[in-house]
Amino acid sequence: MTLHKIGPAAIPNLGLGTFKMNAGEAREITKAALAEGYRHIDTAQAYENETEVGEGIRAADTPRDRIFLTTKILPRDFAAEDFRKAAEASLRALGTDYVDMLLLHWPSQEVPLSDTLPVLDRLIEEGKVRFSGVSNFTIPMLKETQEILQAPLATNQVELHPFIDQTALRGYMAGKGIPLEAYAPLAQGKVMQDPVMIEIAEAHGTSPAAIAVAWLLHKPGVIALPKTAKASRLKGNLAAAQIRL
Repeated sequence: MTLHKIGPAAIPNLGLGTFKMNAGEAREITKAALAEGYRHIDTAQAYENETEVGEGIRAADTPRDRIFLTTKILPRDFAAEDFRKAAEASLRALGTDYVDMLLLHWPSQEVPLSDTLPVLDRLIEEGKVRFSGVSNFTIPMLKETQEILQAPLATNQVELHPFIDQTALRGYMAGKGIPLEAYAPLAQGKVMQDPVMIEIAEAHGTSPAAIAVAWLLHKPGVIALPKTAKASRLKGNLAAAQIRL
Protein backbone atom coordinates (compact mmCIF):
# COMPACT_ATOMS: atom_id res chain seq x y z
CA MET A 1 0.00 0.00 0.00
CA THR A 2 1.41 3.42 -0.98
CA LEU A 3 2.13 5.83 1.88
CA HIS A 4 1.80 9.61 1.61
CA LYS A 5 4.51 11.08 3.79
CA ILE A 6 3.63 13.66 6.44
CA GLY A 7 6.75 14.79 8.25
CA PRO A 8 8.26 11.81 10.09
CA ALA A 9 5.09 9.72 9.74
CA ALA A 10 2.93 8.50 6.87
CA ILE A 11 -0.76 8.16 6.06
CA PRO A 12 -1.77 4.98 4.20
CA ASN A 13 -3.44 6.15 0.99
CA LEU A 14 -6.37 3.75 1.44
CA GLY A 15 -8.41 3.78 4.64
CA LEU A 16 -11.67 2.47 6.04
CA GLY A 17 -14.49 4.98 6.39
CA THR A 18 -16.99 4.19 9.16
CA PHE A 19 -19.78 6.73 8.54
CA LYS A 20 -23.38 5.66 9.22
CA MET A 21 -23.01 2.14 10.53
CA ASN A 22 -25.52 0.12 12.52
CA ALA A 23 -24.83 -1.01 16.09
CA GLY A 24 -22.00 -3.53 16.14
CA GLU A 25 -20.95 -3.01 12.52
CA ALA A 26 -18.10 -0.59 13.20
CA ARG A 27 -16.51 -2.94 15.72
CA GLU A 28 -16.64 -5.98 13.41
CA ILE A 29 -15.60 -4.19 10.21
CA THR A 30 -12.68 -2.46 11.95
CA LYS A 31 -11.38 -5.79 13.19
CA ALA A 32 -11.93 -7.42 9.79
CA ALA A 33 -10.28 -4.54 7.92
CA LEU A 34 -7.13 -4.72 10.02
CA ALA A 35 -7.00 -8.48 9.49
CA GLU A 36 -7.32 -7.90 5.73
CA GLY A 37 -4.39 -5.49 5.68
CA TYR A 38 -5.89 -2.05 6.21
CA ARG A 39 -3.80 0.23 8.40
CA HIS A 40 -5.88 3.41 8.25
CA ILE A 41 -9.18 3.77 10.14
CA ASP A 42 -11.33 6.90 9.95
CA THR A 43 -14.10 7.76 12.42
CA ALA A 44 -15.65 10.86 14.02
CA GLN A 45 -17.64 11.91 17.05
CA ALA A 46 -20.56 12.59 14.71
CA TYR A 47 -20.54 8.93 13.60
CA GLU A 48 -21.30 7.85 17.18
CA ASN A 49 -19.12 4.76 16.85
CA GLU A 50 -15.75 5.71 18.36
CA THR A 51 -16.23 3.19 21.16
CA GLU A 52 -16.90 0.39 18.68
CA VAL A 53 -13.96 1.38 16.49
CA GLY A 54 -11.73 1.27 19.56
CA GLU A 55 -13.08 -2.16 20.48
CA GLY A 56 -12.40 -3.38 16.95
CA ILE A 57 -8.81 -2.14 17.13
CA ARG A 58 -8.20 -3.87 20.45
CA ALA A 59 -9.77 -7.10 19.17
CA ALA A 60 -7.42 -7.16 16.17
CA ASP A 61 -3.89 -8.57 16.16
CA THR A 62 -2.44 -5.39 14.66
CA PRO A 63 -0.25 -3.37 17.06
CA ARG A 64 -1.63 0.09 17.79
CA ASP A 65 1.49 1.79 16.49
CA ARG A 66 0.90 0.16 13.07
CA ILE A 67 -2.55 1.77 12.75
CA PHE A 68 -3.23 5.31 11.55
CA LEU A 69 -6.36 6.36 13.46
CA THR A 70 -8.31 9.52 12.68
CA THR A 71 -11.27 11.11 14.41
CA LYS A 72 -13.04 14.45 14.07
CA ILE A 73 -14.69 17.06 16.30
CA LEU A 74 -17.80 19.05 15.35
CA PRO A 75 -17.99 22.89 15.35
CA ARG A 76 -20.26 22.87 18.41
CA ASP A 77 -17.10 22.06 20.42
CA PHE A 78 -14.67 24.49 18.78
CA ALA A 79 -14.48 26.92 21.70
CA ALA A 80 -11.06 26.39 23.30
CA GLU A 81 -12.12 24.66 26.52
CA ASP A 82 -14.82 22.64 24.77
CA PHE A 83 -12.40 21.49 22.09
CA ARG A 84 -9.96 20.08 24.63
CA LYS A 85 -12.77 18.31 26.48
CA ALA A 86 -14.09 16.86 23.22
CA ALA A 87 -10.65 15.60 22.19
CA GLU A 88 -10.12 13.92 25.54
CA ALA A 89 -13.62 12.40 25.33
CA SER A 90 -12.65 10.87 21.96
CA LEU A 91 -9.51 9.37 23.47
CA ARG A 92 -11.57 7.77 26.24
CA ALA A 93 -14.18 6.46 23.80
CA LEU A 94 -11.53 5.02 21.48
CA GLY A 95 -9.60 3.56 24.41
CA THR A 96 -6.28 4.99 23.25
CA ASP A 97 -3.70 7.41 24.60
CA TYR A 98 -3.46 9.26 21.29
CA VAL A 99 -5.00 9.61 17.85
CA ASP A 100 -2.81 9.85 14.80
CA MET A 101 -4.88 12.66 13.35
CA LEU A 102 -7.56 14.96 14.73
CA LEU A 103 -9.71 16.92 12.29
CA LEU A 104 -11.98 19.93 12.61
CA HIS A 105 -14.98 18.21 11.02
CA TRP A 106 -16.62 21.28 9.46
CA PRO A 107 -15.87 25.01 9.45
CA SER A 108 -17.51 26.96 12.24
CA GLN A 109 -19.64 30.01 11.49
CA GLU A 110 -19.35 31.20 15.09
CA VAL A 111 -15.99 30.25 16.64
CA PRO A 112 -12.88 31.74 15.03
CA LEU A 113 -10.05 29.40 14.11
CA SER A 114 -7.80 31.47 16.36
CA ASP A 115 -9.70 30.01 19.34
CA THR A 116 -9.55 26.38 18.24
CA LEU A 117 -6.23 25.81 16.49
CA PRO A 118 -3.93 26.79 19.39
CA VAL A 119 -5.61 24.06 21.45
CA LEU A 120 -4.93 21.57 18.66
CA ASP A 121 -1.28 22.64 18.72
CA ARG A 122 -1.15 22.05 22.48
CA LEU A 123 -2.69 18.58 22.11
CA ILE A 124 0.06 17.73 19.63
CA GLU A 125 2.73 19.01 22.01
CA GLU A 126 1.23 16.84 24.77
CA GLY A 127 1.34 13.71 22.60
CA LYS A 128 -2.42 13.22 22.57
CA VAL A 129 -2.60 13.96 18.84
CA ARG A 130 0.12 13.30 16.28
CA PHE A 131 -1.13 15.34 13.32
CA SER A 132 -3.67 18.06 12.69
CA GLY A 133 -6.18 18.39 9.89
CA VAL A 134 -9.46 19.86 8.77
CA SER A 135 -12.48 18.68 6.81
CA ASN A 136 -14.75 20.45 4.33
CA PHE A 137 -12.54 23.56 4.25
CA THR A 138 -12.29 25.89 1.24
CA ILE A 139 -9.02 27.30 -0.08
CA PRO A 140 -9.39 30.60 1.86
CA MET A 141 -10.10 28.60 5.03
CA LEU A 142 -6.99 26.51 4.45
CA LYS A 143 -4.90 29.64 4.06
CA GLU A 144 -6.25 31.01 7.34
CA THR A 145 -5.61 27.69 9.06
CA GLN A 146 -2.00 27.65 7.93
CA GLU A 147 -1.48 31.20 9.19
CA ILE A 148 -2.63 30.23 12.70
CA LEU A 149 -1.63 26.60 13.15
CA GLN A 150 1.95 26.04 14.31
CA ALA A 151 2.00 22.34 13.40
CA PRO A 152 1.98 21.36 9.71
CA LEU A 153 -1.52 20.98 8.26
CA ALA A 154 -1.69 17.26 7.48
CA THR A 155 -4.87 17.02 5.40
CA ASN A 156 -8.20 18.42 4.30
CA GLN A 157 -10.89 15.73 4.08
CA VAL A 158 -13.56 16.52 1.49
CA GLU A 159 -16.07 14.79 -0.77
CA LEU A 160 -14.24 13.60 -3.86
CA HIS A 161 -15.32 11.09 -6.50
CA PRO A 162 -15.72 10.90 -10.31
CA PHE A 163 -18.72 13.27 -10.18
CA ILE A 164 -17.03 15.89 -7.93
CA ASP A 165 -13.36 16.13 -8.78
CA GLN A 166 -12.40 19.20 -6.69
CA THR A 167 -9.97 20.42 -9.37
CA ALA A 168 -9.15 23.83 -7.86
CA LEU A 169 -8.85 22.52 -4.30
CA ARG A 170 -6.68 19.59 -5.36
CA GLY A 171 -4.42 21.93 -7.29
CA TYR A 172 -3.96 24.26 -4.33
CA MET A 173 -3.32 21.45 -1.87
CA ALA A 174 -0.89 19.69 -4.21
CA GLY A 175 1.04 22.94 -4.54
CA LYS A 176 1.30 23.15 -0.75
CA GLY A 177 2.19 19.48 -0.33
CA ILE A 178 -0.98 18.75 1.69
CA PRO A 179 -2.58 15.34 1.08
CA LEU A 180 -6.31 15.39 0.30
CA GLU A 181 -8.50 12.75 1.91
CA ALA A 182 -11.52 11.73 -0.17
CA TYR A 183 -14.70 10.75 1.65
CA ALA A 184 -17.76 9.33 -0.13
CA PRO A 185 -15.52 8.01 -2.95
CA LEU A 186 -18.41 5.92 -4.26
CA ALA A 187 -20.70 8.98 -4.42
CA GLN A 188 -23.14 7.38 -1.98
CA GLY A 189 -23.46 4.38 -4.32
CA LYS A 190 -24.08 6.39 -7.51
CA VAL A 191 -20.97 5.01 -9.19
CA MET A 192 -22.60 1.57 -9.13
CA GLN A 193 -25.38 2.68 -11.50
CA ASP A 194 -23.44 5.00 -13.77
CA PRO A 195 -23.20 3.58 -17.36
CA VAL A 196 -19.69 4.90 -17.94
CA MET A 197 -18.41 3.50 -14.64
CA ILE A 198 -20.04 0.16 -15.44
CA GLU A 199 -18.41 0.09 -18.89
CA ILE A 200 -14.97 0.85 -17.47
CA ALA A 201 -15.41 -1.79 -14.75
CA GLU A 202 -16.39 -4.43 -17.29
CA ALA A 203 -13.31 -3.62 -19.36
CA HIS A 204 -11.14 -4.27 -16.31
CA GLY A 205 -13.09 -7.25 -15.04
CA THR A 206 -13.96 -5.57 -11.78
CA SER A 207 -16.68 -3.47 -10.11
CA PRO A 208 -17.54 0.23 -10.55
CA ALA A 209 -16.66 0.68 -6.86
CA ALA A 210 -13.13 -0.61 -7.45
CA ILE A 211 -12.78 1.69 -10.46
CA ALA A 212 -13.88 4.71 -8.39
CA VAL A 213 -11.29 3.89 -5.72
CA ALA A 214 -8.60 3.27 -8.33
CA TRP A 215 -9.45 6.61 -9.98
CA LEU A 216 -8.68 8.34 -6.68
CA LEU A 217 -5.51 6.39 -5.98
CA HIS A 218 -4.15 7.41 -9.39
CA LYS A 219 -4.23 11.04 -8.32
CA PRO A 220 -1.05 12.27 -6.60
CA GLY A 221 -1.56 13.19 -2.97
CA VAL A 222 -5.08 11.73 -2.71
CA ILE A 223 -6.12 9.33 0.06
CA ALA A 224 -9.30 7.29 -0.47
CA LEU A 225 -11.64 6.43 2.42
CA PRO A 226 -14.29 4.04 1.04
CA LYS A 227 -16.89 3.07 3.62
CA THR A 228 -18.17 -0.48 3.83
CA ALA A 229 -19.81 -2.52 6.55
CA LYS A 230 -19.36 -5.76 4.60
CA ALA A 231 -16.14 -7.68 5.12
CA SER A 232 -16.54 -9.27 1.69
CA ARG A 233 -15.84 -5.90 0.06
CA LEU A 234 -12.62 -5.13 1.90
CA LYS A 235 -10.36 -7.19 -0.34
CA GLY A 236 -11.82 -5.55 -3.45
CA ASN A 237 -11.02 -2.10 -2.13
CA LEU A 238 -7.43 -3.09 -1.41
CA ALA A 239 -7.14 -4.68 -4.85
CA ALA A 240 -8.21 -1.39 -6.45
CA ALA A 241 -4.72 -0.08 -5.77
CA GLN A 242 -3.43 -2.54 -8.40
CA ILE A 243 -5.80 -1.40 -11.17
CA ARG A 244 -4.17 0.63 -13.92
CA LEU A 245 -6.64 2.93 -15.68
